[in-house]
Amino acid sequence: MAEQPDALQPIFTKLAAARTRLIMERPFLGALVMHLPLKVGGDGCTTTGTDAQAFYFNPKFIENLSLAQTQFVLAHEAMHCAMGHPQRRNHRMKRRWDVACDHAVNLILIEEGLKPPLHGILADQNFMTLSAEEIYPLIPEDTPEESFDQHLFDNDNEQGASPDQDERQDDPEGGEAGGQGKEGQSEAEPQQGSGSQASQKPNELSPSEREELAEQWKNRLAAAAQAARQAGKLSRSMMRWVDGLLAPSLPWRALLARFFAINQRDDYSWRRPSRREGDALLPRLSSEGIEVVAAIDTSGSISDDELREFVTELDALKGQVRARVTLLACDNHVAGNAPWEFEPWDAMQLPADLEGGGGTDFRPVFEWVENENRSPDMLVYFTDAEGDFPGIPPNYPVIWLVKGKGRVPWGERVQLN
Repeated sequence: MAEQPDALQPIFTKLAAARTRLIMERPFLGALVMHLPLKVGGDGCTTTGTDAQAFYFNPKFIENLSLAQTQFVLAHEAMHCAMGHPQRRNHRMKRRWDVACDHAVNLILIEEGLKPPLHGILADQNFMTLSAEEIYPLIPEDTPEESFDQHLFDNDNEQGASPDQDERQDDPEGGEAGGQGKEGQSEAEPQQGSGSQASQKPNELSPSEREELAEQWKNRLAAAAQAARQAGKLSRSMMRWVDGLLAPSLPWRALLARFFAINQRDDYSWRRPSRREGDALLPRLSSEGIEVVAAIDTSGSISDDELREFVTELDALKGQVRARVTLLACDNHVAGNAPWEFEPWDAMQLPADLEGGGGTDFRPVFEWVENENRSPDMLVYFTDAEGDFPGIPPNYPVIWLVKGKGRVPWGERVQLN
């Protein structure tokens, strides 16, 4: 039997106090939390949950939390929404995705100094700075881990979802903590309903409504970050995370194409035109193409399929900007049968017999360029960035296409995965 509103009043007061403290101490998180109306969860809600439209909670769970821990769970659900987790799962197994999302959110909140509940929190320090997509493949398919809250973003009970979640989602009466309709609700007002009122099936949105909701959360994230930044209450770590999430995300192919276009040698030519073009001597746009050195890491950290994909992309780009490509392979030394030279009209392909498998050292590639007296317009290096770098950058642009989380000391870094 559902509790009466009078009995729930202390719980709503506690949640309101936690939200107020978040707004005062951490305005960025507080602003995000205010977009989630407070609703009592249904019988299947043992802790908290969200469908990106409301914050659902079990009164007994909230009752046993300190005020600081209540702040944490409020911020936890809001961060799922702000980070776009409802839209980013795609083909991934729900259980593993939920676990990955919890690791990502909790690590950020703990780094911010928030106090999590004592038990059931996923926050593996090995996943620090990784996104949910990067954590997901590191989670075993049969992982015993599970998120402490309910992610009511969808009701796809595909393989990998936990049995108790499946059972709750399929049960329309006592199932997941459900969402009310969007109409007639104020985002900032707590909704004091009974358990039965909040146990409707959540998130019954059309694809267009889902997209609209995702866009709303992106706008909320930007507005909250801007206000907190102006107030001087957005930490550097949170600022880096927000900027990374809001920055335009382009595939590495598009970024590489942009670098190629920027370095293309287009200039005006005053050479005399042919007689068919008339007697006037006018400037004309002339393109001479570019010289590119491409290096691939053969230490074993990059698969043959990934190397082949990189070479195929280079082949497509070099024709567009009339680039002449010199291909090198290197682990801790440049391959003995390198280089491989390709004119703009040549078809590039990965050499059949690549040497490699040793340690990773990037210095031999740059030493080779210097010893050969090359002056490339740009050098592109495909690697995991785990190795020894030259101490001084060269006097030509260097683009690092990085698989993984490795950092580079200089040059332009483009994330592959």
